[in-house]
Amino acid sequence: MELNPAVLWLGLLVILLAIEAATLGLTTIWFAGGALAAFLAVFFHAPLPVQIGLFFAVSLVLLIFTRPMAVRFMDQKTEKTNVDSLLGKKALVTEKIENLKGTGRVKIKGVDWTARTREDGKTIAPDTVVTVLEVQGVKLIVDCFIDEKMEG
Repeated sequence: MELNPAVLWLGLLVILLAIEAATLGLTTIWFAGGALAAFLAVFFHAPLPVQIGLFFAVSLVLLIFTRPMAVRFMDQKTEKTNVDSLLGKKALVTEKIENLKGTGRVKIKGVDWTARTREDGKTIAPDTVVTVLEVQGVKLIVDCFIDEKMEG
């Protein structure tokens, strides 16, 4: 019993689309496009090696040329949450920041955080507005810049 190539390509297309629908992570959609191209090639009586070549070629072209745009589009809709949302935001120093003494606290969005500077010798006085540069564990790495004002 010989299996019809159209059934194989259609089956692969359905499986790849089902995986994509389950993950929603742009993981198999490119290969589903390749399977669709190979499926359509069956109706033009293309031999199996051409179908396989078309599957790989279309999948690769879709992956290389459309994935960066699709990822960029999907990332725009992803809102930063939790710690990621603090980067670049202003905070108010509530306890003098001195890395060498291991002291320093800031308040941001109503939450109290341990804070440090990037440079060990630098100190930042209380009531200074700082910008969050990065997060290291449970500490915010901050720095102050001239002419900053606390928002809201």
